[in-house]
Amino acid sequence: MIRSLVVVLAALSCGGLSGPVQAQGLETAALAALPAPRLVFSPEEMELAQAVSGFPGLADFYGANGLKPVFLGADGAPLRAALIGAIRSAGEHGLPAKRYEAAKLIRLDDAPEAGLATELSFARVFARWAHDVSGGVLDPQKVDTGIKRSVTRRSTGDLLRDFVKASDPAAWLAGLAPHDRDYLALQAALKDMSAFAAPAGTPRVPKGTWREGSKGEGVVLLRERLTAIGFDAAAQGDPALFDGALRDAVAAFQDQVGLPADGVAGPMTVARLNRGLGPEAKGIVVALERLRWMNGHDLRSRHVWVNLPSFTATIREDEIAVFSTRVVIGKDEADHETPEFSEHMKHVVANPRWNVPRSITVKEYLPRLQANRHAVSHIDVVDRAGNVISRDRIDFRNYSAANFPYRMRQKPSDDNALGVVKFLFPNPWNIYLHDTPTKHLFSRSSRAYSHGCIRVGRPIDLAHELLKGQFADPEARFSRALASGRESYLNLSDPLPVHLVYFTAYPDENGAIRRYGDIYGRDARVHAALVKAGL
Repeated sequence: MIRSLVVVLAALSCGGLSGPVQAQGLETAALAALPAPRLVFSPEEMELAQAVSGFPGLADFYGANGLKPVFLGADGAPLRAALIGAIRSAGEHGLPAKRYEAAKLIRLDDAPEAGLATELSFARVFARWAHDVSGGVLDPQKVDTGIKRSVTRRSTGDLLRDFVKASDPAAWLAGLAPHDRDYLALQAALKDMSAFAAPAGTPRVPKGTWREGSKGEGVVLLRERLTAIGFDAAAQGDPALFDGALRDAVAAFQDQVGLPADGVAGPMTVARLNRGLGPEAKGIVVALERLRWMNGHDLRSRHVWVNLPSFTATIREDEIAVFSTRVVIGKDEADHETPEFSEHMKHVVANPRWNVPRSITVKEYLPRLQANRHAVSHIDVVDRAGNVISRDRIDFRNYSAANFPYRMRQKPSDDNALGVVKFLFPNPWNIYLHDTPTKHLFSRSSRAYSHGCIRVGRPIDLAHELLKGQFADPEARFSRALASGRESYLNLSDPLPVHLVYFTAYPDENGAIRRYGDIYGRDARVHAALVKAGL
């Protein structure tokens, strides 16, 4: 606590910390590298410094801002109004509304004497909202081991500085969320599903029958839920009394949802009022979160998009698919699931050699070689230097999976496991796209059969498409590379972003939502994590 406080005060004394220190997080800054802090502070400044010392991003901002509040008084009114307006749109983004404490901020905004508690409440909600809407609620790598995606986020201090300086704070906040066509289409679909469904966190109406003249807490909750859905049920007097205005609001709701419009909130009406979003909405809510994780990528520029649940790979430009092919992905097994991440494709390789992954070598091939040293004879055994070793010189029975000292490698050939071409985007998991001699799997509707890499249904066409613009005649250039019979690297002059993604609900080019199976169960885990976060 003392260390964090010193960091805040040091930031004040030097007008804010340097960019690299901010980027690493204030809590990691070495005290020895900081200038001597100012030692005299007003009680109000000291109180604010102590209050934000446990929040690095806010400590950064307020330390650089002279420990002065920004949300209080007339000058802070536009910021307060903009933030309240933004968090009221949480449901439109599939975000858990209760995380942003809208009712509390509205109450504080109306308070005649606002102080430090109000400043901190608005600042903390800003930090949470900006974090969530711009890059997602969750840390994807903590949700599932198959999600390797890193989220690009700006620091809270930088965000709050820009927000305070914005000429239109509301528009600035609106710009934090993704604005690509697919995100907007998912929002529109969620809005359609959300019609007549109260926002998350709205109290449910207790079971019973409520009619004009009824009185009690159930009437208050009925009035609150109708209002949350968009039906004006403002009380004419006592909010606990079922009055004529509430009768009219109930009747209007009944009419809109296809129930008899008698103005009586009986069991069917109460059940319909209490109903939230259906299960179809889960995929859309998760898809919105997943797109927020990708908010740091330019999805309008040319890129390769591999959606694992749909078993497809596309090349997209300006949000339009210019090429598409079926793919086979990793099996639904712990060691073979294809991970999610983004990288840059750098090489198209004709006539690739297959360097057999060690996991396949020791788990699948070594037991066969121990039984028969001439098994899998189409694959060479090589030493660490890459020299082919005669199998007659090796007693495979002397080795185990832990100490097997050799690698296995398949030469370019018609039956090579990688086919005639592979597409490399270097990554720590050694995942890539490639051709395959096993073509029959592409006719199946569910195509999870590989060890993790991605087999491509139209590999030659994909190679031609990737080489467009790099060669005057990409087809001829690739054909010459194939005809050589040698492994040949065709390097992309402009590495192309590749996104391995996982969307079970996603809009097609007409905006209609397409549904796919949750093959690895990842969406269920993401949704469960969102629920835990307050969804």
